[in-house]
Amino acid sequence: MAELGAHLTTSSAADDRPSIFEAVAQDSLMAAVKPALQHLVKVLAESNPDRYGFVWRWFDEIYVVLDLLLQQHCLARCNASFSENFYGLKRIPLGDCRQRLLATAGLPKRQHWKSLLLLVFVPYLKGKLEKLVSSLKEEDEYSIHPPSSSWKRFYRAFLAAYPFVNMTWEGWFLIQQLCYILGKAQHHSPMLWLAGVRLVRLTVEDIEALEKRSAGATSSQALSIKTQMQSAVRKALGGIAFSLSTGLSVSMFFLQFLDWWYSSENQETIRSLTAFPTPPPPVHLDHGAASALVPTLKTVCPLCRKVRVNATALSTSGFVFCYRCAYTYVKTHQRCPITGYSTELQHLVKLYSPES
Repeated sequence: MAELGAHLTTSSAADDRPSIFEAVAQDSLMAAVKPALQHLVKVLAESNPDRYGFVWRWFDEIYVVLDLLLQQHCLARCNASFSENFYGLKRIPLGDCRQRLLATAGLPKRQHWKSLLLLVFVPYLKGKLEKLVSSLKEEDEYSIHPPSSSWKRFYRAFLAAYPFVNMTWEGWFLIQQLCYILGKAQHHSPMLWLAGVRLVRLTVEDIEALEKRSAGATSSQALSIKTQMQSAVRKALGGIAFSLSTGLSVSMFFLQFLDWWYSSENQETIRSLTAFPTPPPPVHLDHGAASALVPTLKTVCPLCRKVRVNATALSTSGFVFCYRCAYTYVKTHQRCPITGYSTELQHLVKLYSPES
């Protein structure tokens, strides 16, 4: 009987175990949301820099706060992240396979906060690190820092080590997924192992419990003012998170389409389909101010007033500067020095003369 019970338990655990396709699909869901939202914010910032420029500059921080509210709401409500709940999955603590907590029971505090930390802050820090590496590569390529700088030696060593660290990180995920496919691991991602949880499918009892929670209304009780305020704050945060989750659920396929449309693989096709003539010079540019800023000689940089070195144009306005001058100014002010157009570092275009 004991062997039969163990066999039934193992079979039940295998039935609840999501396939690798479900596990990988829910991982890629949130990864597709951020680039799509980022593009929408970029369009708003370029259409009205004064009003929406700060949203673009602080997009990562605003997104991580909204993501924190969303994931906290989903973890507290259904023991799963937003994408996991979207695919009908939940998290349970690692350990006894016979333990089956309802999705409404809540994770243990240790696993809950670990899950929240790994879901929200690890992707944020990884994105910041990738941006830092990209920025350091550009500075190193164009020799922004003086050659004798000790800082330059340090970040050159960092740039040399980063590909191997990133390869090890990505290889860890790949090996974990292979072990999951072969049935040698309970989780497909190291993030789940670090959080001390694994993914299982929602059961009929879980779905019924979630529906009861959504439909049930809490009875009114005499509460202190402090408790009422805390309850109101929790309801407000829960309402924001619920609105985010509902909105994302409705617009998920649209956001994934945007991510595909603006992905690097489709850029050549997009350029051929949406080729427009060169835009005219900026209409609102004050010609008096422009004539004061733009030097008479075409080989002189408008910023340093010297002969241009490493000539670089801003694709947003067409004006040409020294690379060092343009890089420093755009990195500090996020706009063109002449026109004031919203500009980023990727808008710097290196120019090559026939002599070079």
